[in-house]
Amino acid sequence: MATFEIEGKLLRKFDAESKSASFQAREFVIEVPDGNYPQYIKFQLTQDRCAAIDPHKEGEQIKVHFDLRGREWQGKYFTNLNAWRIEKAGGSTAAPPPAAASSDFDFPAASDEPAHVNEDLPF
Repeated sequence: MATFEIEGKLLRKFDAESKSASFQAREFVIEVPDGNYPQYIKFQLTQDRCAAIDPHKEGEQIKVHFDLRGREWQGKYFTNLNAWRIEKAGGSTAAPPPAAASSDFDFPAASDEPAHVNEDLPF
């Protein structure tokens, strides 16, 4: 399934709700500018992702990574925007790891491969 991302201002965070003994969900709303009329987009976080919105404050610009989920229940159709990652807008999710210092245990380069390969191997 396709994934999407959108940036906007975190407008409102709701508390997590237990939908059953084994399922919990949490909703939040972002405001996205759209000409004269801003759009208010509601997302859902589920299970262990419910805490993903905690580090972000209302009024903060965020980027939401999400997918679309749809289902039918008693002849009615429902669509959810299922968020799976939230980060500050314009920021990166993580800094790249620092380069490791050279040591005797470095992975060999392609030029380190022996010229003669054992012909007895079956593969």
